[in-house]
Amino acid sequence: VSEEPSVARQALTWVRNGSNKARGTRLFLKALCVLFKTQSESRGHCAESQAGILNLGGPEEGRNTESSGRLAPVFVYGTLKTGQPNHRVLLDGAHGRAAFRGRAHTLEPYPLVIAGEHNIPRLLNLPGRGHRVFGEVYEVDERMLRFLDEFESCPDMYQRTRLHVALEGVRGPLECFVYTTATYPPEWVHLPYLDDYDSQGKHGLRYNPRENR
Repeated sequence: VSEEPSVARQALTWVRNGSNKARGTRLFLKALCVLFKTQSESRGHCAESQAGILNLGGPEEGRNTESSGRLAPVFVYGTLKTGQPNHRVLLDGAHGRAAFRGRAHTLEPYPLVIAGEHNIPRLLNLPGRGHRVFGEVYEVDERMLRFLDEFESCPDMYQRTRLHVALEGVRGPLECFVYTTATYPPEWVHLPYLDDYDSQGKHGLRYNPRENR
């Protein structure tokens, strides 16, 4: 999926230059179809909270309203972690409730990279590649989940997906929501992979806070 935008650009170049025009048109239309399908599917990941549902279990198990008090686990791996630049938003009761469950790591490896002009940590949605990523699990209510969807610009910048983590002190895997990146420039796959993000780490890529942009 991440390579479709570059394919579309190449195809559009062929069409404009008049070389391989027929092939370029076919490739361009195919790339657009895949891109629109990806965006449509990713938007569904954020629709659950807007519909008033925190669904990590069965149909009834996942139902949640603020009055019911049910919470959903969210795995954070970047600037939302304790001691990181955006952790404060999880502590602000105006956004909803977020209760710390503990440290955790993904069961599968994922590529965790620092990318873009603002040095933002991104968990690329490529399970099986990279490292097991360390982070924290918070149980959040529907109000906080809605806030996090907006804060993470879901689904345009991140997509809210699911993965399994090993939570310290808990037997068996725990399924959590997580904000991953499914569409990205192909070169991001070749960036250095981290296993435990720290904005002040040896990588030297300091996160640029939103208020400074």
